[in-house]
Amino acid sequence: MSGDHGPGPGRDHGLDRDVGRDHDLDLAVRLLAGTPTHEGRDPQLLRRWAEAGEEFGRQMSPGPVPVRVVERDGGLAAGLLARYRSRPPVVEVYVDTVDRAERLVAELGWRHWFPAGSVLAAALAHERAHAWLHHAHVRAEFKRALGHTALRLGPRRLYAHVAGADELAAHAYARAACGLGRSPLLLTEALAAACSESETDRWVS
Repeated sequence: MSGDHGPGPGRDHGLDRDVGRDHDLDLAVRLLAGTPTHEGRDPQLLRRWAEAGEEFGRQMSPGPVPVRVVERDGGLAAGLLARYRSRPPVVEVYVDTVDRAERLVAELGWRHWFPAGSVLAAALAHERAHAWLHHAHVRAEFKRALGHTALRLGPRRLYAHVAGADELAAHAYARAACGLGRSPLLLTEALAAACSESETDRWVS
């Protein structure tokens, strides 16, 4: 990575130093609330979906997923830490963003939550979860767990997709699989806040 794409130690990067106190579930609800199609949704409904999504992710046990890992640069400019592509199955890891995230963890004093090297490990676990959720039978089970009913015919229900819920499941799986003290969603939000608008105005995975 060439150059410093973010604030160094001691600089004011506008982050709330107490952001680490936010409950992971509150972050999850906030993610859903900011996702298109959820405008005006009942906050309690969003919270139920967030709880179900995180629980599903924590309990996931992905089977072997033959995915090739490719390292790329330019993630800060694109707003990407890692990305799963299904055809062909490949995980793109953006090394400049991973490096910036590791430095940010040190700056914020979050090593007790995110040990050295855990950013890459969590990113790979996160994308492994996305690959697993891509399977039809897993996605169907996930929809049932969320319980968002699109259509009811007598005792039968047709469950609908909940936008943003797969991100919550992937974050929860990554936290559990890597033994992290907090959800990677916390770090993702902090990273977006630490980067200037010229670097990125969105963060996806």
